[in-house]
Amino acid sequence: MEKYRILPHPADGKFRAFGATLGEAFGNAALATASLMWDWPSVKSAASFPVRALGRDLEQLLYRFLEEIVFLFETRNFLLAAVEDMKIEKDESGFRLQAVFRGDEATNAVDIFGIVKAITYNEMKVEQNCGGWSIQVVVDM
Repeated sequence: MEKYRILPHPADGKFRAFGATLGEAFGNAALATASLMWDWPSVKSAASFPVRALGRDLEQLLYRFLEEIVFLFETRNFLLAAVEDMKIEKDESGFRLQAVFRGDEATNAVDIFGIVKAITYNEMKVEQNCGGWSIQVVVDM
């Protein structure tokens, strides 16, 4: 199964991510977000950051999760290379997510070719289908 597909958008970045499980789809959405800014497979996994997010629904959970990529890039110069140990749970207040971002500090060895300014709710979809899960996101670039 493909991880994600970059989709055409007249002004911003747009992608659809896929996964057999909801966690795999969220992880692939994170990689798709990173792919709009750098070549994530070329980044070493030298550092890790635990990530936690809460959301009243899956869209808010996804928004908060993906915003962590933007936040860590802007504040720690961190480039995402992988998402590990993904766990998504539902409780009475909504959804909670735990994961680990693996990657490294930005250096001249990795070309930054785009900047995601923000994740948006515009055209956001989190859908379960017979083959697993698909996620659609538009980001402000």
